[in-house]
Amino acid sequence: MSGPRPVVLSGPSGAGKSTLLKRLLQEHGSVFGFSVSREPWLGRGHHEGPAAWRREWQREVMQQDIAAGDFIEHAEFSGNLYGTSKAAVRAVQAMNRICVLDVDLQGVRNIKKTDLRPIYIFVQPPSLEVLEQRLRQRNTETEESLAKRLAAARVDMESSKEQGLFDLVIINDNLDMAYRALEEALAEEIKKARRTS
Repeated sequence: MSGPRPVVLSGPSGAGKSTLLKRLLQEHGSVFGFSVSREPWLGRGHHEGPAAWRREWQREVMQQDIAAGDFIEHAEFSGNLYGTSKAAVRAVQAMNRICVLDVDLQGVRNIKKTDLRPIYIFVQPPSLEVLEQRLRQRNTETEESLAKRLAAARVDMESSKEQGLFDLVIINDNLDMAYRALEEALAEEIKKARRTS
């Protein structure tokens, strides 16, 4: 496939993915692009009339596309279907940009089944204790949601050790060092995107 390779970023909430990505975009923004997630299609019973029929038809089309393997990842929340299609990623590549996909571990495993050949990077905190401190400092979590996030993070961090799942695991202990590791991992693709833009 022509164009720079996409990058898959994964890691628990609070590991620092967003901060690293924001810095990457500040310094190299013109070479990155994002695939647009397919708009959520509402399930039955949400609306009446022609608009509801149209949504139901769109949902069925999306389900057919998922069955045909055209989606990298998809999920259903509250009766809405979301997903990222291979076509959306290729559209970013066609503009000679590095497509950034921020996905969970299930998404990573799904992308492994495609022919997109991205660079897989996992960002993790130095420890669960540090992660807990970071999440508490945000003041956005209840004790229940915090416990769920930490349990999910523990599973993610264990899975990240799986042989061949990630090309690079960045331990975000020091933001500058973590950023340099991320930038270095993408240096070749950044050069490729700059040459062709």
